[in-house]
Parts: sequence; structure tokens; C-alpha cells
Amino acid sequence: MQRPLDPDQVLQSRFKRRANDRSATPVSEGAGKAFPTVKAVAILEVMATAGRPLGISEFGALLGLPKPTAHRIVRMLEGEGLLQREPGSSRYVPGARLERLGLDIVAASMSRAPRHAILQALSQQIGETCNFGVMAGSHVVYLDRVESAWPLGLRFERGSHVPLHCTSMGKLFLSLLPAHKRALMLRSIPLYRYTERTITDVDRLQDELERIRAAGVSTDDQEFLTGVVCVAVPVLGPKKQPVAALAVSAPLARMSLQQGVAHIPLLRAAANSLTATVEQGANFREEER
Repeated sequence: MQRPLDPDQVLQSRFKRRANDRSATPVSEGAGKAFPTVKAVAILEVMATAGRPLGISEFGALLGLPKPTAHRIVRMLEGEGLLQREPGSSRYVPGARLERLGLDIVAASMSRAPRHAILQALSQQIGETCNFGVMAGSHVVYLDRVESAWPLGLRFERGSHVPLHCTSMGKLFLSLLPAHKRALMLRSIPLYRYTERTITDVDRLQDELERIRAAGVSTDDQEFLTGVVCVAVPVLGPKKQPVAALAVSAPLARMSLQQGVAHIPLLRAAANSLTATVEQGANFREEER
């Protein structure tokens, strides 16, 4: 029986191949001659692909950097907000600035103008705010948003983070996860009670997510913000897998949940149009295993 590959060996092999593909000296052999900026970028690449917290000595081992050099660069990146220490540990994880950079890159890789035009058209049809977002870690992140023309609006900017367990898009993403990943997420994320309607009981939330998965539609009945309702549908990628979500949100004074549900055909038609603007479905993928 063949032994499974060591994840660190896989990483080392990957970065050596990248160095060779650039017709450059392999990182592990010529790291001491590389420009500091190149070393810093290599550390960020390792962090982005490792899938786990890394210590300074691991950065050095994976990239062939002397430990003092790795220490100096990691501390610099930490100071810039690109890396941050895992709480209670000396290991590092992506910092808030690096996460924002990744989200900006994802946003830039999509056809912004056509997508925004689709959101604008939908918002004008419905008369309310429309959101386009992805699952990023333990939150939903808005990649695009068109506010309604009404004076009473919901002021969230592109890049805003909202929770998973009590928003229409967040619950939609959770519902589409494989069962074991969903259970892990529900044990890991804080189920804060934002309103009287927020579901914080895991069993009740599991039942809600099963209902959403079966329907292919998710709702937020004042679970995140009192007096605000939302309805969300998935946006599929080129391979017909969910990669994002589209939602309409409005104050209850202007749109009841039942009225929001009545807009599902418009939401689904717009979601189909958005599929054509998605160049890469890398943010969210259902993995049945």
C-alpha cells in the first residue's frame, strides 16, 4: 500500500515547480539571493495554500529560508496586517489585510460591469436592495450591492462581512455544505443571538438548513436585523455548482417576507444571468464525499 504524501512535501514540491516554471533558481536553493519582496510574496503564497496555521520555522523549511530571514519577514508581514498570530499560539494565519486582498482579487476576476448591471436591473424591478456575495471563512462577504432608491436603506459596503447562521445568503451556503462540513461549521462558528428571531439552537438550525437545501431558497425573517427580511437563491458556476448567492433585502415596512418570496422567479432569472459573469467558481463549491 502506497504511503500518503506528506502535506509539507507537497507544498515544497509545488513551490519548487513554480520557481522552475519562472526559469528561476528553485526557492529552496536560491532563497538567500532572492529580493526581500519576492521572499515576502513566497511566504504569503505558502500561507494562502497551506490550509493550516504555520510557524516561522515551517515557513523557513518550506521555502528554504534561513530562520532569521523567515522571522524578519514574517514579523514585517504581521506588522502590515497581512499575517496574524493564531490566538494562544506562536503560529500564523492570514491577516485581515491579506483576506481583504484575496477578496478584492476575486472581485476583480469577475466581470464587474455586467454583474453590476444585472443587480441594478433586478433592484429596479423589485424596488429594493440586491446583494451578491460569497462565503469566505465563517462569514458572508458582499462582492457587489445595489441599494434601493428609498430613503430608508440598509447601508452595507462592498466587502462587508455578515454572519452565516442568521442571514439568507449565509444559511444558503451552510445548507449546501456536505453534512459533515456543515456540522463542523455549526460547532465552530458563534451562534450569536442578533434578534429575538435568531436561531441559536443547533438542532433547530440543522432542520432549517435541510429545508433550505431542499427548496433551493433561503430566507431571513428578521433574524439578523430587526425589521429587515431577505430572500436568497444560489448563483451557479460554469460547472453548475453553487459559487455565490443573490439576495434581495428590505425593511419589513416596505416588503413582507411573503412579498419577498414572491420575487423568487425574478431572483432566479437574475441568478442565471449572473452565472455568465462568473469566470471562476472558486469561492464556494459543494463537495459531496
